[in-house]
Amino acid sequence: MNIGNALAVGENEHEVSLKVQQYCTFFLGDLYLGVAVEDVQEVIRQQEMTPVPLSSPLVKGIVNLRGQIVTALDLRHRFGMSAYEKPPMNIVIRADDGPVSLLVDEIGDVVELDQSSYEATPETVDKLSAELVTGVFKLQGKLLLVLGLDKAIQFSEAA
Repeated sequence: MNIGNALAVGENEHEVSLKVQQYCTFFLGDLYLGVAVEDVQEVIRQQEMTPVPLSSPLVKGIVNLRGQIVTALDLRHRFGMSAYEKPPMNIVIRADDGPVSLLVDEIGDVVELDQSSYEATPETVDKLSAELVTGVFKLQGKLLLVLGLDKAIQFSEAA
């Protein structure tokens, strides 16, 4: 094998690795959702929340995360679902204005997915969910909905 062939092989391996992305998955009701791992700061269990008077209904409260104040957003409210049946878990994401905690029912796994299997959001998804989901991955027996963080963390009710 000459150096040119070795470089070509190495470049192809690099191209393949760029097509795979990791997603932190979670459940919200019967929805199976995911966000890119690079957007996740950490995943934590239930945290004590302080309510914020006169805030958007989307803002469930604020949490003290090792001295850093983090806004906790109610994803069930964002998706038009009923209140949490059990204490929610937190996925702390990195947002432009600082970390934000997304309250979810249950944490899933970190999954590695080939970007070539990424598809547009199906038309059968309800309008509200379609606005919050950027696309889907077809997995064995279920769909992973990719949460669009920009829309999901907007505080206004019009979002």
